[in-house]
Amino acid sequence: MPQKPNKLYRFWQELKRRRVIHVITVYASASFVFIELVNNLTEPLNLPDQLATIVVVILAVGFPLAVILAWIYDLTPEGIEKTKPAKEIEGIEKTKVPNAWRIATYVSFVMIVGLVTLNIVGGSKQLRAGDIQSLVILPFDNFTGDDQLDYFVSGMHASLIGDMGQLGGLQVTSRTSSNAFKDMDMTIPEIASELGADAALETAVMCLGDTICLQFRLVSTSGDEEQLWVGDYREEKSQILNLYNRITKQIAEEVMVELSGDEERRLDKMQKVDKEAYDAYLRGYELWKNPRKLDEAIEYLNLALQKDPEWAPLYAGIAQVWIIRLQMGMVEPGLCRQMIHENIDRAFELDPDFPNSYFLGGIISTWTDWNWEEGEKNFLKAIAINPNDVMSRIYYAHLLMCIRRPVEALTQGELAVELDPLNPGILAFYSGVLRSAGQFQEALEYAEKANTISNGKANGHVKLALMAMGEFDKAWKYRKIAISNYFSEEIVQAIDLIYKEQGYNAADKETVHQFEELAQEKYLSSRILASRHYAIGAYSKALDDLEKGYEMHEPFMPYIVAGQNGYPNLYDSARFIAIIEKMNLPLPK
Repeated sequence: MPQKPNKLYRFWQELKRRRVIHVITVYASASFVFIELVNNLTEPLNLPDQLATIVVVILAVGFPLAVILAWIYDLTPEGIEKTKPAKEIEGIEKTKVPNAWRIATYVSFVMIVGLVTLNIVGGSKQLRAGDIQSLVILPFDNFTGDDQLDYFVSGMHASLIGDMGQLGGLQVTSRTSSNAFKDMDMTIPEIASELGADAALETAVMCLGDTICLQFRLVSTSGDEEQLWVGDYREEKSQILNLYNRITKQIAEEVMVELSGDEERRLDKMQKVDKEAYDAYLRGYELWKNPRKLDEAIEYLNLALQKDPEWAPLYAGIAQVWIIRLQMGMVEPGLCRQMIHENIDRAFELDPDFPNSYFLGGIISTWTDWNWEEGEKNFLKAIAINPNDVMSRIYYAHLLMCIRRPVEALTQGELAVELDPLNPGILAFYSGVLRSAGQFQEALEYAEKANTISNGKANGHVKLALMAMGEFDKAWKYRKIAISNYFSEEIVQAIDLIYKEQGYNAADKETVHQFEELAQEKYLSSRILASRHYAIGAYSKALDDLEKGYEMHEPFMPYIVAGQNGYPNLYDSARFIAIIEKMNLPLPK
């Protein structure tokens, strides 16, 4: 006697008879294809990010409905009919499955297998953690219709680079090198290739008033240009600092950079800024890059302080202007140091997480206070907060050069150049690091590249590299340009005539004489006289100048033992050793 089939077997046979298995297979494959289609078209067509989730929910809700309908109804050659119970068709010849159902089922099964295989095999083409290691934030496009807002758009570009630089897992190209490609007829992959970037961020500023409207497009550039993310933001200007943080976190998520606990904390910190204060700050930011407009920059920063006296970057900005004045010898050092300390201390007090305060603190500690340990501590803190802070890295390289740690100085200098390869200031500073380490040919190459980019603004570094190589005649044309900044055309021509008739040494001695005469009429940095007296072998006078530089606390003094940038022929002098001991600099070997 044959064994009666169990309930599970009978239920399975009934599912097949009622075509439920066919419906499930076709429904699953069609859903899979539809979901893949939505996922692939969301970004190119700028569809809502929630669309994929909505589709999945609809398909999930529709699945049990499709199963129920398949159980109740059947598709027959005569049309849709209600499926008869199994008892009513007992003894009747088994119904054949229509060819259309068979074909649809087989095709669906093949599609599911094919799509799964494609996702597994093709998965290597999808973005993975570590695929994007470097990013260039392209200059913002101003689509507001108001060119007078370019300063604000430029400032926003710089601010986002600074914010994004806090991502330790991503190398972010600095502003100067990014701006080098503004309005250039180059594709994004071409720009990224020039800068060695794996991805690029395009930004369009659509409105700029009390409300700011921004559109972003992130693309991968390692191969064919591939869009990774698009985003639209509309935010009140007072919330702009929080907007930068949100965008930074979004980019980190898109390129799969994991944030550290400190990075999460800093990016989650809410900050509100007065709209007018932010506007005045960006105006001041643009102006203080021009030494001739420092007074105007201070006016804007003070105006911003009246609107928002609790915002740390304003005090850091004022400190930076005074540092520039000090470095250029524009104001008596004592007054500069007082103003620098007052403002940078206030910036630290208001926001201990603002990296630029630590950068400026490093400069102050090193070139104003001659506190090498504190200077290094500040630079390292700035770099810890913003590993992409190119200015902290290159100035830290110079500090290391001054305290005679040349290998570390070269490492930091190389990193700075890598972050900002088209910044003539960084290239020139790195030339100084190379020159200090005795790598004169390399120093000349970087100085010449800086000079080419800046249209002659790095003449002094080219001159120093050539002089270090003993190429005095080649250096003369750069020397002549340098002294023309101090003397009348008549004096310069007279010195040039001495060079042509008597040679470099005679012209050099006459140059020193003219500087001595000039120093009787107005304040002249001891650096100028010390280097010139040293160059002609007047070592006693050079020591007089260095002692005066020490008494005046001039910012060039930390360099006096910096290898070839220092005064190596004086290293055995008791007077010289006394100076470096009082400055707590390492004794040269």
